[in-house]
Amino acid sequence: MLDTLLWWLTSPFDYAFMRRALVASLALSLTAPILGVFLTLRGMSLMGEALSHAILPGVAVAFMLAGFSLPLMMAGGVLAGLITVALAGGVTQFSGLKEDAAMASLFLVAMASGVLIVSLSGNALDLGHVLFGNILTVDSRTLMLVAVASSAIMIGVAVAFRALVVECLDPQFLTLQGRHAGWTHALFMMMVVLSLVVSFQTLGTLMAAGLMLLPAAAARYWSQRLEGMIAIAVGIALAASMVGLLASYHAGLPSGPTIILLAGLVYIMSIVLGPYHSLRAGRTRPKAALLAQRSQLIP
Repeated sequence: MLDTLLWWLTSPFDYAFMRRALVASLALSLTAPILGVFLTLRGMSLMGEALSHAILPGVAVAFMLAGFSLPLMMAGGVLAGLITVALAGGVTQFSGLKEDAAMASLFLVAMASGVLIVSLSGNALDLGHVLFGNILTVDSRTLMLVAVASSAIMIGVAVAFRALVVECLDPQFLTLQGRHAGWTHALFMMMVVLSLVVSFQTLGTLMAAGLMLLPAAAARYWSQRLEGMIAIAVGIALAASMVGLLASYHAGLPSGPTIILLAGLVYIMSIVLGPYHSLRAGRTRPKAALLAQRSQLIP
């Protein structure tokens, strides 16, 4: 029994492509959920999903000009994401439309433009690779880019952690302290764009936000403290990545969707069983309140 379990856990990693996929997924799992926690606290979860699609035109243009050159495609994705963020901010400032609504409108245009560009410049296989990714095709160069980008995001979060927390809770406080909240917001959005861009090679532009948002959303049902939510979100992402890779290898399933579905399964379980704001918590709260009222009535 133990030998079978050990074989199930270790045999896939006899192959170099599985080891590279594991390292890439773990690197993304250590950074993306942290940004996802801040996105959920800001009420901007849908913006993360929109940005994952907004990078597609930049990736498509780079693909059309240089072929499948990952560094140029990543640079194009970052540029497209930052342009989309800037346009959404400008629309919000000059029209009064909420930033998430502006982003939702822009990402639809960006998504359609990107699909059209890829379709005109490549074939259906190229489009499928960009949209859905393939974590098993990560090579050494891609792995290095993922590691460098993830390290940069971790450093950025560590340096700006306090400002990010304060900007989530009270942006006016930073202004009163002589710091403009807009710079903190801009830095945060740059890190989100960078995380989504390095995720598109492994999970594709359609699912790049899954590893960022699903663990973060699930963590809110298990902790009410920021540190707890971050730790739980990272743990969920790490577990989903590792188990998803193993399950996809043994069952012959696509790895990216398997990882995201496992994270989604944990999210659904959290909605039902989590100690805070879940269905179970909602059922037990009235009983606790009733017991408290009864105890006050007893002399």
